[in-house]
Order: sequence, then C-alpha cells, then structure tokens
Amino acid sequence: MDCDKTGQLIFRIRKEKGLTQKNIADSMNISDKTVSKWERGLGCPDVSLLPELANILGIDMETLLSGDMEAGQFVGGNMKNIKFYVCPSCGNLLTSTGEANISCCGKKISELEPKKAAEEEKLTVELIENDYYITSNHEMTKENYIPFVALLNGDTLLLKKQYPEWGLQVRIPRISHGKLVYYSTTKGLFYQIV
Repeated sequence: MDCDKTGQLIFRIRKEKGLTQKNIADSMNISDKTVSKWERGLGCPDVSLLPELANILGIDMETLLSGDMEAGQFVGGNMKNIKFYVCPSCGNLLTSTGEANISCCGKKISELEPKKAAEEEKLTVELIENDYYITSNHEMTKENYIPFVALLNGDTLLLKKQYPEWGLQVRIPRISHGKLVYYSTTKGLFYQIV
C-alpha cells in the first residue's frame, strides 16, 4: 500500500462525500489526528480498519489499498456491447456497459465471454403477436439450466429471469432485430441474432 496515494484517495473521496476528518474518526472510534495522518501520507490505515474505512468511503478494499480510482471510460449507448457477470458462488447476475471492477460474495468476477451459438445450441424463436416466443429443449435442472435470457438492441436490454424448475418458455416484446443472449450454468454465455 502506497501511503501517499491511499491518503490522497481518502482525502478526495472524503471531500466528495462532504465528510470531515472528525466524521470519519467518530464513525471508526479513532482520533481525527489519525485520519489527518493518513491523508498527509504519514502513515497508512491499520489492516483491521480497512473494511470499515472502505465502507464509509463507499469504495472497495482493492481500490483503497491501491490508492487508485480511475473513472470508467464512457462507452456510448450501445446495449449490444453490454457485459454480463455471474457470481460462481451465489449465481447473482450483474451487468455493465463499460469497463468495471465487479465483485460478489467477496470475490472479483470476470466478464463472461459470449460465444456464437452453434445450430444445436440455439434457442427456438417464433414470432407470436409481435412478441418473440423463445423456447428450448435445454435441460432445466438445478445443476444445468438457463438462468436468464436477454434481448439486446442499440438502446434496450430486455431480460427475463428463469429458474431451474421451469421449462424454458419466454415471451419478450419484439422491439426490433437484435442479439438474443442466454447463459447456461454448465456451458457459459451464448448469443444468436434474431
């Protein structure tokens, strides 16, 4: 941990949040002189204080330890390029439209790499009353199922959550042509054009 960088980060975020050194010190049951020392780079927070300090500042511990918090680059509004993340521990689904540090259950999660669905992996898509009716004969057991199906186009994301006990039968409004994305718990993330 670089005390100067971490101190500058603590100072910057504290100011952005409108907090005083005393506010932080009182929340953590330490002296405001200790917070001042950190911000001037004359010392670093004790490792036992890092989780609480990160929580007060609203940042993750990795950012606090590195002292580096770069803003994500603005990436237009094209939802076709959205990134999907699934927590391997709890199955939580997260998305981002640009570069992001995503974590869940205390672990950093990597983005899923979408693969173009082979003919035998494609979902069946029918047009019924201006909706896409999507089905599959994919096994839907607790060990192997499709937890979500999403339709993406330039500015829209329509996502339907699925559960292992259900057979896959989803209706998604047809907004236009786009990319149909779905995730298999055993095979990964797939896409097909509709």
